[in-house]
Amino acid sequence: MATLVDLQKAEEPRDMVHRAVQALAEGHVIAVPTETVYGLAASGLDADAVARMIALKGRSPDAPLAVALRSSDAVWDFACQLSPLAQRLARRCWPGPLTLVMPCDSPDSAITQLPEGVRKYVLAPDGCVGFRVVAHRVFETLHQFVAAPIVLTSANLSGQPPATTGDAVLAQFADEKYAEDLPLILSDGPSRYAGASTVVRVKGNTYEILREGAIERAAMRQFVKPIIAVVCTGNTCRSPMAEVLLRERFRQKTGREDTVLVVSAGVSAMPGGGAAQQAVEAMSERGLDLTGHSSRPLDERLVELADLILTMTNQHREAIITRWPAAEPRVRTLLRDGGDVSDPIGAPPEVYTACADQIDQELADWVEELGDDWLTTEIQPQDQQQPHGDDQEGK
Repeated sequence: MATLVDLQKAEEPRDMVHRAVQALAEGHVIAVPTETVYGLAASGLDADAVARMIALKGRSPDAPLAVALRSSDAVWDFACQLSPLAQRLARRCWPGPLTLVMPCDSPDSAITQLPEGVRKYVLAPDGCVGFRVVAHRVFETLHQFVAAPIVLTSANLSGQPPATTGDAVLAQFADEKYAEDLPLILSDGPSRYAGASTVVRVKGNTYEILREGAIERAAMRQFVKPIIAVVCTGNTCRSPMAEVLLRERFRQKTGREDTVLVVSAGVSAMPGGGAAQQAVEAMSERGLDLTGHSSRPLDERLVELADLILTMTNQHREAIITRWPAAEPRVRTLLRDGGDVSDPIGAPPEVYTACADQIDQELADWVEELGDDWLTTEIQPQDQQQPHGDDQEGK
């Protein structure tokens, strides 16, 4: 019978995880907790271990396995070129209960470095691979000491319910015939979501929900939407006007109100302030409404979520990237020539009108530059093919 180690009762849980690291290095299959359901894990560099994992489950070899990576950045080594949509989902949903299925057919993909006996089980016929970045403390430690990607499938016999506790795994694999192939089960209490990950296939700007799981379909449809943040100083003049102007530009382009989420903020804003009266009037002249605007300061969460941050001045841009350096590729000045949009605060109405005209023209150019590929389209599944993992897959 497999040895079950309860990490919540162990005196040194880290030592127990190191035991799992050693087991993977020696070519064993182990059972591990994730935030979705418990999984079977094997080294992505060991074809024999991956083959034994499939045999252990009794699952069809035609259903691709998932690959667990240490971070969202690591996916670039495999997918090579991520579309804006794929980058968006990786940034917003990882670590977390999303299996992101993407093309990995480039000759430069790290997939080509895996043994053929592993590639055939993780690559789908269309050249896609399903990736996970697991949000669980066990995986954080595993990835520190296991250089190889980890191949995953749910820790249940094929056709049986997924296991959400270590005891449930042990119950399904209690027979002595499994002892040699599954020597170790790490238990860390009930899984957080107690259900499978959501599986989404992304190709370019299109996405297909292959399986609805911990992330519900309605939530996923929000995660895929581009977010543009327009930023000024106090979020009462320039950026509120830019917000409603840009939203209107996208409405005219797509015929919908919610294709792109547009928000505004200020690098030095106080929360809850209204828009300047002159800004309200300038937008009213265009049939746009700013009366309900409430100012907000730019914060870390918005910076993380935004696909594009347009600043009114270079000073705003520098302030953002100084505080959040990782966001630099996504922070641009509204004026693409690198100039600044002057602050009209306290100026007469005609100055606000001129400022709005300047902002609107620049936004028109941005909408054209971003093009249709920046928008997203949902594809409805045309067949009943299994997602990456089987129908009980929690990875």
